[in-house]
Formats: sequence, C-alpha cells, structure tokens
Amino acid sequence: MKNEKNSSKTSEKIFQLLKENGEMTAKQLSEILKMTTMGVRQHLQSLQEAEELTFFDKKALRGRPTRYWLLTEKANRHFQDGHEELTVQLLISVREIFGEQGLDKLISKREESTLVVYKKQLLPFATIELRLQALVKLRNQEGYMASYEKQQGCYWLFENHCPICAAASECLNFCRSELQMFTLLFEEIATITREEHIIEGARRCAYKICAL
Repeated sequence: MKNEKNSSKTSEKIFQLLKENGEMTAKQLSEILKMTTMGVRQHLQSLQEAEELTFFDKKALRGRPTRYWLLTEKANRHFQDGHEELTVQLLISVREIFGEQGLDKLISKREESTLVVYKKQLLPFATIELRLQALVKLRNQEGYMASYEKQQGCYWLFENHCPICAAASECLNFCRSELQMFTLLFEEIATITREEHIIEGARRCAYKICAL
C-alpha cells in the first residue's frame, strides 16, 4: 500500500513538471525528483501504457537520439476543474434563453469585475516587469500555472493550464475577453499579443509583451 501511494505521488509530480515545462527527458526528471534515471523510466513507461504520456526522439549531436516525454490529451484530466461540466451547461442554457447577445453581456460583466480587481493589484506598479509579477501571482491563485520571462527585449507571459478551458471551448469570447483585459492592464506602457493558444491545440497560452 505504501509503495502504491509513493508511486502515485511520483506520477503526480511528473504530470506537474511536464505541464509546467513541456517535454522533458528522463534524466531531467530524475534530477528534479532526486530519483535514479532507471526509476523514473519505470514510471514513464507505466504512464505511457496508461496512455497518459507519449514521447518523441530527437537526434543528438553524438550517440543515440534523446527521448523526450510529454503529456497526452488524456492526462489533462489531472488538471481539469471539477465544475467545468456544470459551467458549460450553464453557458449553453444562457445562449438558448438569452441568445448570443445575452452571453456576450455575461462575459463582459465578468471581464469588468475581474478588471477592477486586477487594476487594483497591477496599476500601482509603473514598470512592465513589476506589473507582470503581480499578474502572474493573481493568475496562479486562479489556477493558470503562470510564469514569465524576458527574451530579446520583450517579456513573455506563459500560462500552462487553463481552468476555464471547457468554457472557452464552448465560447471563444472568453479568450477574446482575457486578451482584451491584459491589453488594458498594460495599455500605456506596452503592447501585448497572444502567440500560443491552448484552445487552438498549443501546449500552453503564451503572450508577448513589448514596451511602447
């Protein structure tokens, strides 16, 4: 029983690492998990058999190709919001009763309320990076598994999970609304564009933020 519990915890950590970082090698995982590479490979093999992981081999400069592991669509169940089915049903009902216009009003109201909270936390900061740090903190509190980094003079906001993915798939205006909200939060100091989109099949949502 204890071994099964430890195995489950290791699997959860592997899911988390792959969700946050994208494809990784067994060696990379073993270093973070402080396990032997052989031990990690056994877990990876088991998760592959359960159809929750897959892999691809990348040609190395020397020697054998390097194997990278990544999550399958089936593995997303470990990150999904338990209320998403209810949320989708409610959206469908709103659309049926009030039409697209009514649904747009609902999304706009959500955007307005969220924007008030976000502005209070972000606008006291004058620089892109400080605002971005505050935004990442807020998004992580909401389950987006967010992070940021600077590349070639621009900042990037990464969101490795979308807790409203099911709702956004049903109504893409949720995604439009979020991009619009981010734009307003940085409008006087930076431009922001969405470069990767989970709804379109990407591993994560990625936003590029460049100073004006």
